[in-house]
Amino acid sequence: MRITINQIKNMKQKGEKIVMLTAYDYTTAQMIDKAGIPLILVGDSLGMVVLGYESTIPVTIEDMLHHTKAVVRGTKKTMIIGDMPFMTYHVSIDETLKNAARFIQEGGAQAIKLEGGVNVAEKVRRIVDCGIPVMGHIGLTPQSVYQLGGFKVQGKTTETAIRLLKDAQALEEAGAWAVVLETVPAQLATLITQKLSIPTIGIGAGVGCDGQVQVINDMLGSYTDFVPKHAKQYTKLSNIMYNAISEYSNEVKNGSFPTDEHSFSMDENLLSEIG
Repeated sequence: MRITINQIKNMKQKGEKIVMLTAYDYTTAQMIDKAGIPLILVGDSLGMVVLGYESTIPVTIEDMLHHTKAVVRGTKKTMIIGDMPFMTYHVSIDETLKNAARFIQEGGAQAIKLEGGVNVAEKVRRIVDCGIPVMGHIGLTPQSVYQLGGFKVQGKTTETAIRLLKDAQALEEAGAWAVVLETVPAQLATLITQKLSIPTIGIGAGVGCDGQVQVINDMLGSYTDFVPKHAKQYTKLSNIMYNAISEYSNEVKNGSFPTDEHSFSMDENLLSEIG
């Protein structure tokens, strides 16, 4: 049985910290599920850390569904959240509902995530009314990076801080079951967390949130283009991978791989019959 949104909501009420990670493939999802992580976000961040784009904007719904299916296949207990990509919910309500439904019907996810606050609240309400759980996302919203003028901290002025609080409250009122706070001052994130009855999941928003999410490639150190300030690298997987690849290459070149241990054999008497 997979983790449910009610179990996550109860974690906030009990003061238990909520852990979420991103995943984009079967093998990684298996490891996260085995580790007992309750939430996996199949984030559109795959556009950067998997597909090599400069932002999340080129990611399509077909990309997202492809990776969501793989993550679902690799998990048994973890709740899977599909990230709705750019311009899949800033369209008509009918198209928005169809796109959200695809994550549940085709992708096998148990919830979806979308970016925005007051401006998407009515669509969140309509999606929830259809029986699809919605996680919100405010603060630094990567799909709006061009409008925001880059990857910048949000909510540092009185005006923008008030706007973020109103966004969070609008999402809760619309029926969202949780909200991601990205790159928001820690003090503001704590205040928003206290004001909401639904869980907040922080990324670059301080310890006062109800939970935390990190991009798996950042915390494992496998993405080398840059390291976000909010990311802690628990290992440097890129170095481990490079050393292993180099060792393999050297052994192939000098003939020390493969050995008999890694080869198959046959009855040598048969070779005479072959010629």
